[in-house]
Parts: sequence; C-alpha cells; structure tokens
Amino acid sequence: MDTNYLSAHWHQIKGSVREQFGKLTDDDLLEIGGKVELLVGKLQERYDLSLAEAEAAVTGLKIDAEGMKLETNI
Repeated sequence: MDTNYLSAHWHQIKGSVREQFGKLTDDDLLEIGGKVELLVGKLQERYDLSLAEAEAAVTGLKIDAEGMKLETNI
C-alpha cells in the first residue's frame, strides 16, 4: 500500500483500519491521525509486534477499488 494514500485519506479509511486492527482504540485512531509512523508504533504496542512486522502489516494493507475495505497479513 502507498503510505501516502493512507495519510491523505485517513478520514475516509480510519474506520476500516479500526475494523482490520480491532485492538486499536478510537483514541489511538485520533492520535494516529494518518501518520504512518504512529500507526506502526500503535500496532507494535497493541499486537506486540516487532518494528519489521508492524511495518509489513501497514505496507501490506490492500485497499479495494472503493478505498474502503482493508486487508492485511496480521
């Protein structure tokens, strides 16, 4: 996934991110605010992932044609 897309379209896809990564809280999503580095950090914290695993989860996100359905390998 293009991480620039995630940052630019955060408000449209944050609900889908929340569904995909259920351990993230609404407060987490508000704090992340589309910043990829913060998303990676929160995934490390909530899922006990290494940096490489969290980065792979973010870059491995697949967004469907409508930009709303997310899939990842986590």
